[in-house]
Amino acid sequence: MQHRSLKPALMAVLTIISACLLAFTAKAGGESFEIYLNNKLILRQAVSQSLTLQSLQLDKANKEDQLVIYYNHCGAIGKGRTIAIRDDKGNVLKEWKFDDATKGMTIAVKELLQLEKTYTRTNLNIFYSAQQMPKGRTLSALQFTGKSTTWRYQHESWTVWPIAFVR
Repeated sequence: MQHRSLKPALMAVLTIISACLLAFTAKAGGESFEIYLNNKLILRQAVSQSLTLQSLQLDKANKEDQLVIYYNHCGAIGKGRTIAIRDDKGNVLKEWKFDDATKGMTIAVKELLQLEKTYTRTNLNIFYSAQQMPKGRTLSALQFTGKSTTWRYQHESWTVWPIAFVR
């Protein structure tokens, strides 16, 4: 009677177990962003998510409020980051630059409300760019009335989230 080696069978079992474990491993990294109003999360979006349109409304936002945006580049903070407010044609109406050490990008709501007065009847977009993403990305639309509609910027291929400011 010959003894067969168990080594090939053991290798086959280990290969199958490894393949099964890898099938359930979460992918690390990926780009995402979060928007907070006065430390309350109002939007979280992973850039790789499938297209889902949703409306958000910021009721009773006033000039003392703070909007904070966090953009995650595969687990890292972007370099040379800017947040801009753009119109439908892509014209920059207002821009904020942020240092590389600060994680959150804070914008005073009073500055956004001032844009409402200056650019009535204009669709305004929150636009993010950084050295890692020089072409940038539209994060959200701004609406200053109680109406809440969703739309997509023509040149974007993923979700745009409207945010409405009601005084």
